[in-house]
Amino acid sequence: MSAQLSFVAVDLGASSGRVMDCGWDGSRFHLHELHRFPNAGVRVGQSLYWDVLRIWSEIQLGLQKFRAAHTDAPAGIGIDAWGVDYALLDERDRLLGNPYCYRDARTKGMPERLSAAIGAHALFQATGVQTMEINTAFQLASMAAAQDCQLADAHALLMIPDLFQFFLCGEKRVEYTEASTTQLYNLRARRWSRETMSALGLPSHIFPEVVMPGSILGDIRTNVRPDLGFTSGFPCIAVASHDTASAVAAIPDLNDSSAFLSSGTWSLMGLVVDEPNLSDAAFEGGFTNEGAADGRVLLMKNMTGLWILQECMRAWEAAGQRYEWKDLVQASETATPFRSFIDVAAPEFQSPADMCALIAQMCGRTGQPFPSTPGEVARCVFESLSFAYREVADELERITGRTIETIRVVGGGCLNRALCQMTADACRRMVIAGPVEAAALGNAMVQAVATGHLSGMDEGRAAMAEFIEGRIYTPEKSRGWQNEFDRYKLMIGMERAARKLAMKAVS
Repeated sequence: MSAQLSFVAVDLGASSGRVMDCGWDGSRFHLHELHRFPNAGVRVGQSLYWDVLRIWSEIQLGLQKFRAAHTDAPAGIGIDAWGVDYALLDERDRLLGNPYCYRDARTKGMPERLSAAIGAHALFQATGVQTMEINTAFQLASMAAAQDCQLADAHALLMIPDLFQFFLCGEKRVEYTEASTTQLYNLRARRWSRETMSALGLPSHIFPEVVMPGSILGDIRTNVRPDLGFTSGFPCIAVASHDTASAVAAIPDLNDSSAFLSSGTWSLMGLVVDEPNLSDAAFEGGFTNEGAADGRVLLMKNMTGLWILQECMRAWEAAGQRYEWKDLVQASETATPFRSFIDVAAPEFQSPADMCALIAQMCGRTGQPFPSTPGEVARCVFESLSFAYREVADELERITGRTIETIRVVGGGCLNRALCQMTADACRRMVIAGPVEAAALGNAMVQAVATGHLSGMDEGRAAMAEFIEGRIYTPEKSRGWQNEFDRYKLMIGMERAARKLAMKAVS
């Protein structure tokens, strides 16, 4: 590498983690993967946890690999990860058990049970975040309802990336973009929503100070350095700690006519706006507002993404049939188009389950043929995701008044050529895919701004534009996609209406 200095970007996903060496030579970043490791929830009995001590050991191993490759310490380290999950610390800063995984079943039905205390619309007005069972607010509320002793003994709550920063430098802070995922942070007032905490019966004293992206937390602790091979310190920097915010920060040329799409286990699609959109249209459309790396707001919709197919792959492998992603993408391209659709936003697709069976059940309810081969399953998932993206793009135009001409795709989904082309065809908009490692790049860019090596985010994005060459997908001109989108809306609309009736009957 010809870089003059390096930043370490730790990028933690729900299915894998990476420790990246992000070199900066004054004009562009150079990425080198130091260490990659698998990540997943660990089930014990009926509960699903994160093994944060193993993740910590993997981060240390990545830093040891950095030390082996360099004579100097890095210019900084930043950590980004998924949102909503947290760890609790006691009065001596010890972990109070393993943090729960957001897919744990303890939050089932919590929003409905707490609706008398604070309804979904009131929560949206207070925080800008759409109600989902997985949100931090309902995870904590489930602990309060169960009179969990860990919550009673807690002295501090740290979100997952903030926990590892604490391990590194000893500072207990929560970063802005992560705080915004909790449904306990008032985005408009830029402070914790004590009113929401009170309504949900949560202890407000456990929530630390919120810091903005680019805040230098302090040097790596002296008692940590020997284990990593460092003799001197280097700064721990609060980047845009929510991985989506880091990924969006790295997208070049993201203007008012461009929507972002972070494509991976989850699909997150939206626009960068100046202030949270708390309109009834945004609430009814299922949109959420979360923090952006530059202090602005991401108006977006969270959708289950490639997790559906990942779970199918896990089931096939358990049955003795192992498929690589490239095999499924290729098989999807030769499968019969427009055969079956599913509603990827349906609650049943958000938790670990037999996804192939759930797909078959939804197809049966809507009178569609079952996808019977891996290629047909993949095609069903890809086309359904593409139509879901079309719905979101159209809704974003309606509630913001903007015209969306381009969709910028980042994350692992960039590599899925079939899904990218289907997205362009279904949305009738140009799709530009890349960069794949957007979260790590955005992470490093915020570090470079914090340390003065970049003058600001605008200079960082300009640098990204100089060397990132996105792959362009243009929509085909056939009316077939529009006709099938109309059929999808009718079919899925009936499924959603039936689900709403069922929910009313239960309540």
